[in-house]
Amino acid sequence: MNTADPTEVRMLIVEDDPELGMGLQDLFELKGYTVARAMEGEQALQMMSMLPPYDVVLLDVMLPKKNGFDVLREARKAGVDSPVLMLTVKGQQEDKLQAFGLGADDYVTKPFNADELAARVQAVLRRSRARHAEPPNTFTFGNIEIHFNDRVARRGDDEIPFTALEFDILKYFIEHRGRTVSRKQLLRDVWGISGEITTRTIDRHVASLRKKIEPDPSRPRYIETVYGIGYKFST
Repeated sequence: MNTADPTEVRMLIVEDDPELGMGLQDLFELKGYTVARAMEGEQALQMMSMLPPYDVVLLDVMLPKKNGFDVLREARKAGVDSPVLMLTVKGQQEDKLQAFGLGADDYVTKPFNADELAARVQAVLRRSRARHAEPPNTFTFGNIEIHFNDRVARRGDDEIPFTALEFDILKYFIEHRGRTVSRKQLLRDVWGISGEITTRTIDRHVASLRKKIEPDPSRPRYIETVYGIGYKFST
């Protein structure tokens, strides 16, 4: 098994060239990945939005129906946070800057070396796993200190009276700090619900959470609203 240990890693390869797509699928399946494929943009966007999320996506830029840049833009807007490596024959600096600006995690220019591509996938997976790893036992922001093992939050000597669900939401935000978290992700990962239901309950809990941690809940500093998508925790 390679150093990234791809056990249980689900990969989506989006490539309209059947020969290249099959070659990539064979490459990563031999390394232990579970691979799905899409050949055009609209299908790719639909698959990227499905649950459970893919652990990594190889996304070609030049695709039928919807190009890779548009797929990535719409996926990130919808709250999809799977790591994405762009694959393209377009190696101009402005294209790379556009990809990273849209939320790509890496950018690989064709033709590429298979071993180098595999190594870059492993590097992206390691960064993703580190980002989603359990936070340390104690996390501090502003004048608030969170103790995860004891499930206690304090402001100075005073304990903040979170409900169990409020604590779980705050913990999830901290684990994903700096990244937009969609309401759908919160429903799936905190509530354990994957269906399409109203999100008003989420907004009510977030509003309650803000009252307890924000210096001014009407102008939140830590839990920002990302309109049309969800929230982002920033410190």
